[in-house]
Amino acid sequence: MAEENSQNEEFERQPVPQKSWKDWRSFLGMYAGEHAAGTEFVIGPLFLTTGVSAFDLIVGLIVGNLLAVLCWRFLTAEIAVKNRLTLYFQLEKICGKGLVKFYNVANGVLFCFLAGSMFTVSATAVGIPFSMEMPKLTDTMPNGLTWILIVLVLGAITTWIAVKGYQMVSKAANWMSPVIILGFLIGGFVALKQLGVSSFGEFWDIWGEGGEPFPGQIKYTFWHVAIWSWFANAAMHVGMSDLSVFRYAKSPKSGWTTAAGMYVGHFMAWIAAALLYSVYLQSTEAQAMLAAGEAPSVAPGPLAYSAIGVFGVLVVLLAGWTTANPTIYRAGLAFQTLFPNMKTSWATILAGGIATVAGIFPAFAMKLLDFVAVYGFILAPVGAIIFFDEYLSKKWNLIPRFAEAKGLNVNWAVMLAWAVAVIAFYTYSVSTGTFLSFLTLPAWLSCGVLFLLLSKWTQKGHS
Repeated sequence: MAEENSQNEEFERQPVPQKSWKDWRSFLGMYAGEHAAGTEFVIGPLFLTTGVSAFDLIVGLIVGNLLAVLCWRFLTAEIAVKNRLTLYFQLEKICGKGLVKFYNVANGVLFCFLAGSMFTVSATAVGIPFSMEMPKLTDTMPNGLTWILIVLVLGAITTWIAVKGYQMVSKAANWMSPVIILGFLIGGFVALKQLGVSSFGEFWDIWGEGGEPFPGQIKYTFWHVAIWSWFANAAMHVGMSDLSVFRYAKSPKSGWTTAAGMYVGHFMAWIAAALLYSVYLQSTEAQAMLAAGEAPSVAPGPLAYSAIGVFGVLVVLLAGWTTANPTIYRAGLAFQTLFPNMKTSWATILAGGIATVAGIFPAFAMKLLDFVAVYGFILAPVGAIIFFDEYLSKKWNLIPRFAEAKGLNVNWAVMLAWAVAVIAFYTYSVSTGTFLSFLTLPAWLSCGVLFLLLSKWTQKGHS
């Protein structure tokens, strides 16, 4: 029994002991599977709707994903292995228990919206036998009772499974990930054949210089693709959320395994999904919509079904499920911090309910490029606070992990730095029309510097 308890120990409030460290192979499969999921079926086609050229897409993804991997390796993994603490416990030491609860709620709500977009993805597969009208790119509201009923059923089933516990969810996801990756690969090759492409040169010629963006979209350049793909997972790497993962690593070199997720999911899968959409755009239906000035639907279910049949429908269902399930579970844990006496199961049900309601509205999936940018933008600056506290506090003659040292419930230097950085740069983005992902790094750096300056002021009264 003691051995079993040891194996199930999550080390939530203590460093991970050496006996529980894992080598790089434990992270390789996890990252490859986690980043070839339901979101890829939407993000790939959405890139095509921005009119991006072949060069800008391919080279932009190569550069942006490399920058993301470098952040995981040299920022996240280094701090994770050095301290071996979860994000939440390390953050609590810096900003206090009260502020961690606020962060967890923000994190939980954003997780729910992401899970909701996955219900939208899965619903497009379930709706095929019912000849359901698929949501269009510009749709924000549900387009019929059938859509609402399918999302409600999917939400109930997914939440019920998440309530059963993360261990079952993660094991199932590991088994399903190879099927999903295979589905993307086959779908991409089938789409190339349907497009009449037999060489890389022909692929380049067909994609060419891109074109005008679809209604409601902006034109993407190399910089849009590179910076967006760099910060698509900003919350995980520069935002330090994956401290909770890499605290188990034997060496920071395990951070290199994130390349499996980036170049399998955020490169191959995105391009494969975009090719499936390219085939659909040649259809009579899509051409008629474009001629009328409308944006054709980005419905993963029909796209995959038209390429690889029933297997495609299965892949879309599994991809949505394997993304939504752990996302709902994590959101439940975040909400539980508000009500410590609440059972995990009820917190998960709450998260599932919010996600299901969000899934009814296609806007979260149809605007996934924008939502992911906002998600990373809001949470990333918190990672700057951890980084600056870890490496610069003592150089500035500041007390590191100040909330723990002084028993504070809220470290106002953290709260103000985070709020000012996010609000100031988001307001600038909205008022000037600047692409939000371009401002993620400036917001991250500003938050770190503000944290140090405000700490100089707030720590004077506690010296």
